[in-house]
Amino acid sequence: MDNLPEACIAHILSFTSLPDACRLSCVSSSFLSAAVSDALWNSFIPSDCLSLLSPPPSFPSKKHLFLSLSQQPRLIDNGLKSFWLDKFSGAKCFMLSSRSLFIVWGETPVYWTWLSVPESRFTEVAELRDVCWLEIRGRINTRLLSSSTLYAAYLVFKLTAHTKGLKNKPTDVSIGTAGNKNWRVVYLVPRKAQSRAIPVENLNRQYPNKRADGWLEIELGDFFNEGIDDQELEMAVCELNGHWKRGLVIEGLEIRPKLT
Repeated sequence: MDNLPEACIAHILSFTSLPDACRLSCVSSSFLSAAVSDALWNSFIPSDCLSLLSPPPSFPSKKHLFLSLSQQPRLIDNGLKSFWLDKFSGAKCFMLSSRSLFIVWGETPVYWTWLSVPESRFTEVAELRDVCWLEIRGRINTRLLSSSTLYAAYLVFKLTAHTKGLKNKPTDVSIGTAGNKNWRVVYLVPRKAQSRAIPVENLNRQYPNKRADGWLEIELGDFFNEGIDDQELEMAVCELNGHWKRGLVIEGLEIRPKLT
């Protein structure tokens, strides 16, 4: 193998995963040279990702570019979305800010308020003040996503000290394209914070997890993007039982590859 040109070894490594390419760099000096080459790292960077960034970032190598895009989300679309690369697969990831979502009564101050919080990547987040009809929807074109990739969507949010009307209340969530949506039931309050014992039939329901950035997230479902059609991927969070609720802070909807 050491007699093969570096470009040839880099091409071979491009058919592996990113972790495997890094492991194979320990095999020999030839593999190491190929593993840090622009030819290899360029194969892991989606060809259209730089067109999402304005101005396009400048880095000394494709490896540095990949590492930057996988470690730090970049704001795009006038700050309404953020974009980054999955560090294991190189697939594109997005978060739709609360400002880019459709929120029923979102512009009515008595029901929702908009504020800035230092822990958010966006300039504004939406805080639920008081509604009896909770409905949040978001869309993203499947052409923006990486093809042949299984994605999952997540509602990213926080609960305030004044949260009310959400404990023990099931919430309907969905993901899918027009005419092909999958609905499921989740809970927005973590299991340990529920106000009473959880019924046996609800033990297998989904509850939020705390993220490394301090926010909570709940999975809405998954979607396999074949990359063939130009479609709108639609996501929804609906709690329409008619009781009043408050104390929910929405950062956005995140779409990223699902670990399998």
